[in-house]
Amino acid sequence: MISEEKILELLKGVIDPEIGLDIVSLGLVYKVEVNEDSINVTMTLTTPGCPMHGSITEWVNNILLKAEPDKNINVNLVWEPQWTPELMTDEAKEKLGM
Repeated sequence: MISEEKILELLKGVIDPEIGLDIVSLGLVYKVEVNEDSINVTMTLTTPGCPMHGSITEWVNNILLKAEPDKNINVNLVWEPQWTPELMTDEAKEKLGM
């Protein structure tokens, strides 16, 4: 069974095109659950009105399906808790000059 750590590594391949950093480093991925038949990702975006929400969630789905084609992939987009820049990794903050 694929590990949470491996899933997070895969999700580093999903780049927020408006910011240019991956969704894990930005702190957008809140939770990953791996079950026998499914992978559940709970995540948010930097703003509720993000025009890329459909694309980003589709990219998450596709990258995980490519790695685990026999699992059901569920991407749960939530707005609570609200994303803040404090959720970013130190490296992401540095890249953005924060």
